[in-house]
Amino acid sequence: MHSVQNNMQMTAAAPRLRQPKLNTKKKMIIYITLAAVYLLAVLIAGLLMDPALYGVHYEDKFLAPSLAHPFGTDFMGRDMFWRSIKGLSNSIIIGLAASAVSSIIALILGIVAAVAGGVVDRAINWLVDCCMGLPHLVLLMLISYMMGRGGFGVAFAVAVTHWTELTRLVRAEVLQVKNTQYVKAAQKMGHSKFKVAKDHLVPHVMPVYLTGLILLFPHAIMHEASLTFLGFGFSASTPAIGGILSEAMKHIVTGKWWLCLFPGLILLIAVMLFDVIGEKLRMLMNPGSSEQ
Repeated sequence: MHSVQNNMQMTAAAPRLRQPKLNTKKKMIIYITLAAVYLLAVLIAGLLMDPALYGVHYEDKFLAPSLAHPFGTDFMGRDMFWRSIKGLSNSIIIGLAASAVSSIIALILGIVAAVAGGVVDRAINWLVDCCMGLPHLVLLMLISYMMGRGGFGVAFAVAVTHWTELTRLVRAEVLQVKNTQYVKAAQKMGHSKFKVAKDHLVPHVMPVYLTGLILLFPHAIMHEASLTFLGFGFSASTPAIGGILSEAMKHIVTGKWWLCLFPGLILLIAVMLFDVIGEKLRMLMNPGSSEQ
């Protein structure tokens, strides 16, 4: 009698044990969707925004946060809410462009290093070591300054310095699949290295590549903000979170706390949301990684 009851209890508990896995997957998708919707809304709002919304109004300078001005106003009477949204939108654009270019560089170099081997592999590894051995922020400042600063200078600097770690990941993935049976069979059939890489290696590394691409975004956004804060990025006339925070430092000692609090918060939220998207995608593509 007891054995029958135990079997019935185990049978009833079985669906309950499987349910959390389904819920976890759904939660990941919901997290990714909400984060993507928020970031996309900020991006579109910044692109379509009327410049008059964050224009100069000296009669409204240094107003504390209120219903009319949720983030307050700055020393020129500019609405900090709309100025922050526009600045974050500019940061997202720079992050997207720089991350896309940097990830493509990493994909090409990683595959070439693993497939070619020998001198080419050693040369690419040496280049990676050189880039990673230099102080990152100093390298960003030098490149941005050489490229004339501004939006193009900071985008170029971020794009050409964020490919190193992803290059190593792609190379490691390609080396794993390089010696598999189906790759060897394709090589014996006379397929060129380019065709083998296009048909077999690239599809295999795409999950790692896409996850690495998304995880590059928060780094790119933070470094863009850092460069602008230090004066090597956007000009003062262009809304940018780094520039807003730099201006706020001049007035925070006088009690204008809202000038740095709210712009810093929305930058932090954007960076964390990009990180959430990347981590959840990694867990969806490789469920075993969430258990490590």
